[in-house]
Amino acid sequence: MILISKILFFTSHHGFYTVVLLFVIFCLLSFLTKKWWMLLPILPLGIANGVAGQFLNAWFLNKYGIESTAIITSDTETNSTLNEQYIHDYEAIVKNQNGKYTSTNFSTTSASIYPIENAIRIPQVNQPFPVKYIPGYEKNIVILYNKSEEGKRLRQYEMQAPINSAKIKYEADPRNKEFIEEYISALEDYVQVYDDENYKIKIEELKTALKQAE
Repeated sequence: MILISKILFFTSHHGFYTVVLLFVIFCLLSFLTKKWWMLLPILPLGIANGVAGQFLNAWFLNKYGIESTAIITSDTETNSTLNEQYIHDYEAIVKNQNGKYTSTNFSTTSASIYPIENAIRIPQVNQPFPVKYIPGYEKNIVILYNKSEEGKRLRQYEMQAPINSAKIKYEADPRNKEFIEEYISALEDYVQVYDDENYKIKIEELKTALKQAE
């Protein structure tokens, strides 16, 4: 597991050198076997690593790693950009099983984050957050963003969005059956995750209003 973690750390953090290494390996194989088609995997493997290297690393560490905490100690904005946003370089420390800390680093483009989604969310500096790693190679971590305090607040905020939207529709036309049902559904989704007594009361009020609207 440690060897796999080291390999995935290298490929996800050093895309250019990974392509160079693939080129050398497959050129050597092509030379030894006298088969030119051995060169064909270089480009697709290089592209696949650039697109999915972080995701593979995140999946592996989440499945086989153990949970701990880390703290970002430095956040430096670079001159490079990704999707018109500046790329940041981060330094962090990871808590080992023995209670000591190991230093590591990553960037906006190399950070492994779970759950896997099309978003790059990095915790704030000096705020402990949950991670997973393979014991023996603590340098390679996956950020468990949804379990962090920031992630929990963001999830709660995101679950409030459909409630706010449904509420506006309902208040504009409180006798509209479709709007009432949408409001109830949004509130029920929320209270399944967060115990909010006011929302539970509102659900009962809306169910009464729904019966009257039928």
